[in-house]
Amino acid sequence: MDKAELESFLKVLPPVDFCCVYGSALHPNNHEKSTMVDYILGVSDPEQWHSQNLKMNKRHYASWLAHLGGARMITQIADEIGVGVHFNPFVSWNDKMFKYGIVRMHDLVQDILNWERFYLSGRLQKPVHILVDNLDLENVNSSNLRAAISAALLLLPPKFTEVKKIVQGQFDLFQSRYKSFLEEYEAKELLRLTSYGSRQTNISQDCGLSVARHLVNTLPPMVRSQMGMKLGEKTKLSDSGQVIHEVLIGSRDEAAKCMQKVLRQKVLVSSARQAVSGLLTAGGVNAVRYLANKMCKAWKSLR
Repeated sequence: MDKAELESFLKVLPPVDFCCVYGSALHPNNHEKSTMVDYILGVSDPEQWHSQNLKMNKRHYASWLAHLGGARMITQIADEIGVGVHFNPFVSWNDKMFKYGIVRMHDLVQDILNWERFYLSGRLQKPVHILVDNLDLENVNSSNLRAAISAALLLLPPKFTEVKKIVQGQFDLFQSRYKSFLEEYEAKELLRLTSYGSRQTNISQDCGLSVARHLVNTLPPMVRSQMGMKLGEKTKLSDSGQVIHEVLIGSRDEAAKCMQKVLRQKVLVSSARQAVSGLLTAGGVNAVRYLANKMCKAWKSLR
């Protein structure tokens, strides 16, 4: 789908502050018309937005939510059971299938900057097509991408290539998304790139303890705080007089394992909460389709 087609769906919804398309619909080799197009919509007040959308598109919601719960319950379920996102899946429009998730802009920004729930921030680390960006979230997301590289480097060996299973078929999209950050890390002599631009770019990195400390220091504050609770931390003053909490790292391997444990816990909790929220709000046949879709994705990830 081209940009005009993607934007056309937004015309049937209330205005949003942020919108991006993600997932398999962006895959260059995906020509299946049955593929669901996934949107993330950022709004200032989800309850108010749902109230408007219920008047415009009541059929997008589970019937029990539309008739009994209303906008307040939709928002409460997203905030208190889920991770702050309400998804309307399996929305049929113009002979295509759509799924859109509505999130409070404040929550979206916090997840991007802090990996508070590591849910939408993880999606925004992958290729996305931004259609609306009233608050320049693309610029804010640069810290998310930079932190993603730091986390990946901590887990990767001294030498590796850019081509991984997750980027197959989307190599060019990933490369354009991360190229400037890889070059930034190369300029700081944290990385060395050879044959850059080919599909088998070789990358080597310094695995010394000082570099590991630098990588940890570029992770989001909440992740560093949780790592500090496990490994210990020290405080020091920056040149500007600001108090900095630094994680105590005995070895690179120790830091990598601790970070991995923190992130896995976040993913596990967020995925479980969102799955329960999704089942509650999908309703009827869509709940069965939602569960089947999740099971299919889980099965594929294990293969």
